[in-house]
Amino acid sequence: MSRTVTVGFDGSPESRAAADWAAREARLRALPLRVVHVWEPVPEPLAQAPLLGAETQQPWTERVPRESAERLRLRHPGIEVVVEQYTGNPVDILCEAAASAEPLVLGSRGLGGIGGFVAGSVGLAVMARTERPVVVVRADEPTVGRHGPGPAAGDAPTAPVVLGLDTGEPDETPLGFAFDAAARYGVPLRVVHAWRPPPAYAYELSAYAYDLAGPGDGPGSVGELEAEGLAKVLQPWRQSFPGVEVVEESRPGSAARVLVEAAREAGLVVVGRRIRAGRLGAHIGHVTHAVLHHVAAPVAVVPHS
Repeated sequence: MSRTVTVGFDGSPESRAAADWAAREARLRALPLRVVHVWEPVPEPLAQAPLLGAETQQPWTERVPRESAERLRLRHPGIEVVVEQYTGNPVDILCEAAASAEPLVLGSRGLGGIGGFVAGSVGLAVMARTERPVVVVRADEPTVGRHGPGPAAGDAPTAPVVLGLDTGEPDETPLGFAFDAAARYGVPLRVVHAWRPPPAYAYELSAYAYDLAGPGDGPGSVGELEAEGLAKVLQPWRQSFPGVEVVEESRPGSAARVLVEAAREAGLVVVGRRIRAGRLGAHIGHVTHAVLHHVAAPVAVVPHS
């Protein structure tokens, strides 16, 4: 199947916000927008209730995605909108849809709570299982207006793209996604690297809690070595994307805390997820969990090997 920007849609406010974001992304990428609507059948006893019978379900499930597609075409003229409707397990269907997604977009209720297609374990399970990028967009996502006002909003955001990077195990997939997004939007790329200081620096760290420079900034210090490592990883990417303004930030502290703080003014946050399945199954990692729960901007979770 040809590449599309794909959005999981269930009629909720958060999925509508995700659909708008996906439509803007489709226009910027010059790709069709694929709206995937999944109806999860209710248990048989409930299906017998007067208001939940098949005669009620079918018109609703057919009307909602069709009306939403028309709204998207009016708000984002020029993009091709394709609606696909399925009945079954949302996780399985969305994971299959993600295989051709560039990327898959899901909705989130708001800070501290995840809803819509991320309700319960659905969205987290999709992010953990798929090997394609998944972007989570909040219903109250404040950067929507930065894409441009009015029904024809198709411009890129003006806020920077923020990438959380582990220089110890850098992978090209999240780096490529972040650089490509920054180049497409025409915004700076902030690459944030957090490092754990030696135990001897613990007291010094507390003294520099509000100092962005942090402890040990002199020649040969741990901070300088970490900053040099970050610059070395980014050098070939700077050469490949000469038009992208890159801001490097190497800071001591917890990766989750440092990235959440750096993402306060972001237009898009990019985090990597290592593809691996342990005894407890696939997971997305504590840093991604923290970003999803505490960052207001859209979050792109990019799997890598």
